[in-house]
Amino acid sequence: MEHEADPPLLETPDPFGAYPRLGPAQIHLLGRAGTRRATAAGEVLIQEGNFDSDFFVVLQGRVLVIEGLRAVPDGQPAEAGSGSRILEVHGPGRFLGELGLVEGQPAFVSTVVAEPGEVLQISGNDLRRVVLTEAAVGETILHAYLQRRILLISAGAGIRIIGSRSSRDTLRLLEFAAANRLPHRLVDVKNDEQAQAILGHTEILASALPAVVLNASRILNNPSTGELALALGLRAAKEHSASYDLMVIGAGPAGLAAAVYAASDGLSVVLKEGLAIGGQAGTSSRIENFLGFPSGISGGELTERAVIQARKFKVQINIACRANSIAFRDGEFHAEFNESGPASSRAALLATGVHYRRLPVPGLEEYEGISVFYAATVHEARLCGSQPVAVVGGGNSAGQAAMFLAGTGASVRLVVRGEDLRADMSAYLADRIEEHQGVEVLLGARIVGFAGSGVLERIAVDLGAAGGQRTFDARYLFIFIGAKPHTEWLQGTLALDDHGFVLTGSDLEDFPPGFSHPGRRRLPLETSVPGMFAAGDVRHGSVKRVTAAAGEGSTAVAMIHEHLRLLRNGPATNH
Repeated sequence: MEHEADPPLLETPDPFGAYPRLGPAQIHLLGRAGTRRATAAGEVLIQEGNFDSDFFVVLQGRVLVIEGLRAVPDGQPAEAGSGSRILEVHGPGRFLGELGLVEGQPAFVSTVVAEPGEVLQISGNDLRRVVLTEAAVGETILHAYLQRRILLISAGAGIRIIGSRSSRDTLRLLEFAAANRLPHRLVDVKNDEQAQAILGHTEILASALPAVVLNASRILNNPSTGELALALGLRAAKEHSASYDLMVIGAGPAGLAAAVYAASDGLSVVLKEGLAIGGQAGTSSRIENFLGFPSGISGGELTERAVIQARKFKVQINIACRANSIAFRDGEFHAEFNESGPASSRAALLATGVHYRRLPVPGLEEYEGISVFYAATVHEARLCGSQPVAVVGGGNSAGQAAMFLAGTGASVRLVVRGEDLRADMSAYLADRIEEHQGVEVLLGARIVGFAGSGVLERIAVDLGAAGGQRTFDARYLFIFIGAKPHTEWLQGTLALDDHGFVLTGSDLEDFPPGFSHPGRRRLPLETSVPGMFAAGDVRHGSVKRVTAAAGEGSTAVAMIHEHLRLLRNGPATNH
């Protein structure tokens, strides 16, 4: 009796533009940098966990994208690991890989030849050059890679964080992965059967949790954020010891803009960030008033594009290194960081941004990281599903979060302390919120209590004299109620205002007579320490908007050039 033939492999649909089919002209252009070769069934083209993978265009045959593939020697057929699953199927004209390939991160999934055929193979370095220099094909690849990263996160693919939701270390690792837009998922030891299967197949002890499963052959036991950043290519294994022209501390919109513009002008730049590139802006679901993006752009996409630009101009980027101190001595700025070596430079820019304030309501800490969040990303939206959600705040961040969560199917209540939605929110955003059927706005309201067993279930809201106090169902709560600057480490180093924001320019007295360059007035974004500048939300008097922060970062570069010119040549003199 003959066996029935296996059903044909059907390509993964492409409703979001994540899997475009390249045209003949684009393949011809890529062919200048690559090599055509035959493929065999079972051949592993990209191995999960490997750095510096090659780029492939499928010319003939079919290729599978698989999570959980066990590492095999070169030339050996693929071997599925425990819990492996097929995520995608691709045929002729489609290309492989995702965002990590152009950002220097390891592969989060594997690709395996399902039907023998032919591919065009290009080295990772040549791909990065093509993406940056050949617009005809580079933008197609980059847009697809950005969409694929979102889909991987939504699918819960990527690294697995094994631990308990009630563990502070587990929450720390989840926050780091979500803030850096890394594909990941939580495997909860209390509720997920897969956790016990993984523990049974590895040498992980329950007492050593949380653990991070990077791939089928590598596991980190309760790593620090610095160790995880290093393992995932978010920081250099060995930092340069030489002094830089410019040290940027903080990688939000202001810091990224300054780093890109300064490096493109030929300055050597090091960019240090305590948690995640993009800062608060990196978690914004949609930024609609950024120049040049009429249909809007997500904070994550804006950040990833900026990171690629920064790497193009050879900015040294290091994540998960929080600044402890900075001082000027021996003609240079010297800074010390947690989980990172020191750095020195001839000029410095502070762009450390702000962090959101907590609600002063008893019992909040019981639900933080479990049901209470301070950012609304794809990760949090996946947790919320269609369950009832409350968002607190009256600014753009709160409004964007409400719209994003409602757009994913959640039932959203926006709790605003003020009586006017447009008092602190852009008019276009307020209009959209009022028109959205999935968002209920509670004005003149404040949360006064929480209820739930282990997870948040209800919130008590004071609706003012007219409405009294009411209880609403709320499985998740998102808080955006103002910000506090990240300047605790700068106390006693430079001048701050009463709220901790950095004073600059005309808010300060002129330089004292002992300043080394007499005759130069303080530059507008210069702090009380000559040669140290500040930009973005951390600066006193700044406009707390993404566009304004990016503008300040780029403006600061011109002032940094002026400072460095004076260091080289001394002040200009009139003849």
